[in-house]
Amino acid sequence: MDFNVKKLASGAGLFFTRAVQFTEEKLGQAEKTELDAHFENLISRADCTKHWTEKILRQTEVLLQPNPIDHTGARIEEFLYEKLDMKAPSRVTNAELLSQYMEDAAKEFGSGTPYGSTLIKVGECERRLGAAEREFIQTSAISFLNPLRNFLEGDWRTISKERRLLENLRLDLDACKTRVKKAKAAEAKAACEGDMVPDFQETRPRNYVLSASASALWTEEVEKAEQELRLAQTEFDRQAEVTRLLLEGISSTHVNHLRCLHEFVEAQAAYYKQCHLHMQELQKELGRLPNAFALNSTHSMAAPGSASDDISSPVETDTLKIEEVQAPATGTRKAKVLYDYDAADSSELSLLADELITVYTVPGMDSDWLIGERGNLKGKVPVTYLELLS
Repeated sequence: MDFNVKKLASGAGLFFTRAVQFTEEKLGQAEKTELDAHFENLISRADCTKHWTEKILRQTEVLLQPNPIDHTGARIEEFLYEKLDMKAPSRVTNAELLSQYMEDAAKEFGSGTPYGSTLIKVGECERRLGAAEREFIQTSAISFLNPLRNFLEGDWRTISKERRLLENLRLDLDACKTRVKKAKAAEAKAACEGDMVPDFQETRPRNYVLSASASALWTEEVEKAEQELRLAQTEFDRQAEVTRLLLEGISSTHVNHLRCLHEFVEAQAAYYKQCHLHMQELQKELGRLPNAFALNSTHSMAAPGSASDDISSPVETDTLKIEEVQAPATGTRKAKVLYDYDAADSSELSLLADELITVYTVPGMDSDWLIGERGNLKGKVPVTYLELLS
């Protein structure tokens, strides 16, 4: 118990000495040991690295999980599973949830109806998009987020701890310098004025037995203060070297984060490429669906026994006779193909992305389709695959 009390008193005294030194430095009443320019640059670089790493980490998490509420819940869930040493279950993505709703709706509306069958196709695509998103999130967390988080929670905490220790040792060093300076000033004054009883409270809170002249006591005080100064200087230099090595390690951190950034870009590029392919496939599938709508609309417009049965038209109720379709004298336009398209039958025209074709409409044709011509080839083309030019 006595040992703990002494240790506590010693710690309190050391804290008080540092507080006094820090206050006097702020008031301009005490000198401060300045670090060299290279060391200051290392500290500034480390602080900058920590600042932007936090921002990049936080914003990347928002990118991968846009909803702040879901993001917070996910972090809490991950924290609990980590503390329980359990693997967190896979979270359902928004696209997968949308897919489930579409498939459920298709069952209600009937999978054989045009709307129901389209819902199924779109739902399947959304499910594939959701799976690609989950894979992208997992890859990004492993290759990019985890290294950034490990730096902030590991290396940076070590650097901060050593920097705080260095600052405390610097305060001790400067306090020793101040003590030596005061002791030397008092010694010189005692030598000039003769023997006198010294006031040790000016240099340290200790009690001494006055058994010699004041000058001799001040000399002893100076020697002790200089010995403490040498010890403080040694400890400060040792800690400065340790801190310097840690700060110089920031360069290796940058190299590691650069590699992780490249992996993140590759994962993101692969994710968007995969999503683009899925959407292209979906567009091709949906591009074939309007055929059924055109037939339905044509049948509904042509009632049995009506006068329209006797009117000949290039657009038949069952099939489109491309060879009978003639381009109008006016109304043709140029169009740029946005995506590749494979013709479903002989009445359609296959397309290649970025090519230019001539398009026009014919009476009775569904608005989702146009007649396209490329050289001697002619056939129906979906409007959604084209960009009409003036």
